[in-house]
Amino acid sequence: MNIKQISIEDLDDLVVLFDQYMVFYKKPSAPDKYREYLNGRLRNAEATVFIAYCLENEPVGFVLNYHSFSSVSLGKVVLLNDLFVVSSHRKQGIANSLIDCSITLAKNTGSIRVDLGTAKNNFSAQALYEKIGFVKDTEYFSYGLAVN
Repeated sequence: MNIKQISIEDLDDLVVLFDQYMVFYKKPSAPDKYREYLNGRLRNAEATVFIAYCLENEPVGFVLNYHSFSSVSLGKVVLLNDLFVVSSHRKQGIANSLIDCSITLAKNTGSIRVDLGTAKNNFSAQALYEKIGFVKDTEYFSYGLAVN
């Protein structure tokens, strides 16, 4: 397995994985729509993405990180927003390796922490995050408001 930070030239590999990720989260398959969105994130340097490739150079997983800030903590934060490994390659340590990329990214950018969220019923992801050392927030609730 090989992991690399991708650029716009690797967009096709990312779109294939991202489409599968969205279907996993019960969203429609829409590669063209996702390509447009991801293209913007990469072209505008709004996200840092790592892709894992198997020995056949096939993309098998990705992690997409956004950069943010915490006013309360007075520091930069890496938001591990999306993590996905294709089902045929799970339980091989790929997710751990991709998360390590996010942690290293945080350290290299002077960030104070890595934040992430997952579905309440995604128990395997929760177990993985807690095994690595992520702590479930019990102090704050997360809210969202759709504006369109």
